[in-house]
Amino acid sequence: MLALTDIESARRRIEGAVYETPCPYSQTLSELSGTRCFVKLENLQMTGSFKERGAVNLLLQLEPATRARGVIAASAGNHGLAVAFHAARLGIRAVIVMPEWAPLIKVTSSRRYGAEVILHGANYDEAYGRACEVQAERGLAFVHPFDDERVIAGQGTLGLELLAQRPEMEAVLAPVGGGGLIGGVALAIKAHRPSVRVIGVQAAALAAMRDAVEAGRRVTLPAAASIADGIAVRRVGEHTLALARQYVDEIVTVDEEELANAILLLLEIEKTVVEGAGAAPLAALLHRPLGLAGRNVVLVLSGGNIDVTVIARIIERGLVKDGRLVRLGVLLRDQPGALARLTALIAEARANIMNIEHDRAFSHGGIGESEVELTLETSGRAQIDALTQRLVAAGYRVEERKA
Repeated sequence: MLALTDIESARRRIEGAVYETPCPYSQTLSELSGTRCFVKLENLQMTGSFKERGAVNLLLQLEPATRARGVIAASAGNHGLAVAFHAARLGIRAVIVMPEWAPLIKVTSSRRYGAEVILHGANYDEAYGRACEVQAERGLAFVHPFDDERVIAGQGTLGLELLAQRPEMEAVLAPVGGGGLIGGVALAIKAHRPSVRVIGVQAAALAAMRDAVEAGRRVTLPAAASIADGIAVRRVGEHTLALARQYVDEIVTVDEEELANAILLLLEIEKTVVEGAGAAPLAALLHRPLGLAGRNVVLVLSGGNIDVTVIARIIERGLVKDGRLVRLGVLLRDQPGALARLTALIAEARANIMNIEHDRAFSHGGIGESEVELTLETSGRAQIDALTQRLVAAGYRVEERKA
């Protein structure tokens, strides 16, 4: 089994090839969570995630003949990016197999780094199967995203960094997919500081490690979609399960709404872009009873490779949830000046009209009435309620549309 000496060797090996990311204190997140909260910014790595650590540690240990043949990896995105970047830096030909739904930013970036990208299957497991076929056909070396001790040792260097950067830490929360990150980090930390709680966080849609730990064996879950695509793994590794069972104190899950909210909070509060997997630790800290009040807690923000279209949808959903964006349906008399009077009332209430649709043919009103649907920007629920009362008092029938 993997030992602390393997992680220490990995740290020396990858020094200079991987960025030692900062782990600053967050005053606002501390206030929100009731902890002393620090954030390990792995989204600042060159390819945007911690995956570089394990990838380069493995690549640097390949024999010259193996390097000459090239490597192949199956990945939901971040591992493929890391392999592509460091393989190019080391002069190694790389093939990356990703699911067809892999985020565009991860596909295009892998190709930009010079890798051959094959899109195959609806999920990681199908991409993995195809990668195994291509490996056999071409005689390439396989770079597993999590179930390889060289990869796990590389990820474990993050734990050694945390021990040096935050010796006062009492708990660390890290996302869990296949288990390479949590396994390596937990081993590194527990070997030096057994009292530090190591908590893994999974998307509720695919909690393969939690289920495997509970069952005492690896299980394969049905395919499911999650905005935390980086940890959407149906079956964990043998090495990683053994490490999780021995060193991880607890594994919790978070739902999609909590993940989206955490992404938005990090964007607004920390001015930090993270993907769903990277936001999972914050989602757990804010929404799960972990018993960490007043403790020094580190959140591993594992990656930041998220499509801007997904960010846009998350922002809009978050604005609706906070009451800063609302859609109202209003019935008014179908006569000249009616719409102008309505918009004047909205302006007096200091709400901003983002979009307006005027409908006569499909209106819910009677003959002589038309329906207007307005999307408004407001300061929050109090302003929405005040505006609705003002419109009702003016004789309008108003209905708030739900998301």
